[in-house]
Order: sequence, then C-alpha cells, then structure tokens
Amino acid sequence: MRRDGPGALPYAREVLIVDRWPDVHDPLLVVALRGWVDAGFAGAGAADEVREQLSGGRTFGRIDLTDLLDLQQTRPTARFVEGGLRLITYPAIELSGGRCGRDVVVVHGPESSLRWTAVAQVVVDAARRVGARDAVTLGAMPALVSHRSDVQVLATATSRSLAQELDPLRADYAGPTGLQTVVQHELGTAGIPCAGLWAQVPQYVSGSPSPPAIRALLRSLVARFGLELDLHALDAQCDAYATRVETGLASRPDVAEVVEALERALDEPGGSIDPGPAGDELVTEIERFLREQE
Repeated sequence: MRRDGPGALPYAREVLIVDRWPDVHDPLLVVALRGWVDAGFAGAGAADEVREQLSGGRTFGRIDLTDLLDLQQTRPTARFVEGGLRLITYPAIELSGGRCGRDVVVVHGPESSLRWTAVAQVVVDAARRVGARDAVTLGAMPALVSHRSDVQVLATATSRSLAQELDPLRADYAGPTGLQTVVQHELGTAGIPCAGLWAQVPQYVSGSPSPPAIRALLRSLVARFGLELDLHALDAQCDAYATRVETGLASRPDVAEVVEALERALDEPGGSIDPGPAGDELVTEIERFLREQE
C-alpha cells in the first residue's frame, strides 16, 4: 500500500499485517475505536459482542500502532507463555471477519495518537480489499438523560441519501472530534456509505460500562443493517445494572434527589437542564458508588 502526502506514515514497513484475507461477500464494516469519546464503553462493548457472535469468525489482521501511540497513555501488556517466557504485546487495531446474518468485518482497537489521516486510509484500503458494501461506526456520548429511560441512539451519515434512511439524526456538531469520525469521513469520501451510531448514556454513569447502551447499539445494528444477534445475555446484564444503580440511589437520597430533579426537568415540554457544579458532583458520586459495587 502506498503511503504519501501530508498524512503519510514515515515508516518503510507496512502497518497493516494480514494473515489471510477472509472469504466474505459485500460485508458490513463495523468500526469501534476506543478513545474520544465512548461513554459507558458502549461502542467497544457492542463491537466485542458482534465479534463473539460471528459465525466462523476469526481475527485475520491488525494495524500495528507501535510507533503511532503514546505508550505512556496506552501501555503494552506483558504475559507469560509456555516455558516461562514473558511476551510483550503492543496495542493494535484488529480486524475480524465472519457472519451474523450477513458477512461482517469488525475493526476494533485503540485510537492512535498520531497520523490519523494515514490510519484512516489504511482502514479504507482494508474496506476496499474485503469489498465492503457499507460501513458503520459505533460510539456513545454522555447526555443529560435518565438511566430509567430507554437509551436513544442518534445517527450521523456521510451522504444526504444515507441520512434520509437514518432516524433520529444527531444534531449538527462542530468542534473537536476523534479518529472514528475521521475514519467515517474517509470511508464516505472513498465511496463507501458510512453511518455513525451514537448511544446517549446518562452523564452521571458515563464512566462505567453500560449494558443498556451496548444493547441499544446492537439493536440498531439488527434493525438498520440486518445483523442477526442474540441479545438475551445482555437483557440479564441490563436488569442487574438497573438494580445496581437503583440500589446506589436508595443509599444516597441526596444523589437520588438530583436524578429525580433531572427527570422532572426533562419531562417538561422543551425541558433541559444545565448540571453546573452540582452536576459534576453528581457524576463523581454515582461513579464512585458504581466502582465500589463492582
């Protein structure tokens, strides 16, 4: 693969390492990159669930990020292998392929620290190589919503025609963004229609894994892209999660009062709320409780 231009990788070796390309036909490309932003770890969790349910699934390649990460922020891992030898594994974006009602290729891993344009182009090259017909990115945003409400999933699109098929759409946003959005843009520019699905996670629990948000993203994949996924295990996890949060609120009437005030404000026509410093304290208190429960 050629790497030139302002976003080019300054390394002679290839960053996309493929064992053997999968035998897939018009696959859906599913992209979830950990970084900024994935509230409740919903995008990463949904991608992991898709990977686990792939029929005949296997990891067939990876994008080597060894020279593209701040390794003090995203560290390598060490483990012992046969013979007592220690193996160091560096972070990578992995590519997995299989079938969930239709052929799927999942691109998942950490956001790189450097060379976003080049990394995005590697994903585009891989998408072309597997013949991806369409693509979707998965993520989640912290939002002023209640954990007692169904998780809403908003969508973005790379073209007006695709946007007309998606509902509800995420309101126009201008500001800082992440590698995942850059990948979505580059896929659209390359002629591969790409939607972005964003679960709305209650701000006060956005720092803890959110099974309801993961389930909401997976339901959107089923409804909008024809995937066949078994969500029964997640249903049980969502019930346990709701019980855990409610238990926390019962033990902290002061925190429960703020949550209820939020719900009342949002129930009013055109209702909204500015959390301010009190909202920041609420986030800290509930997240601390959830960590203790875990």
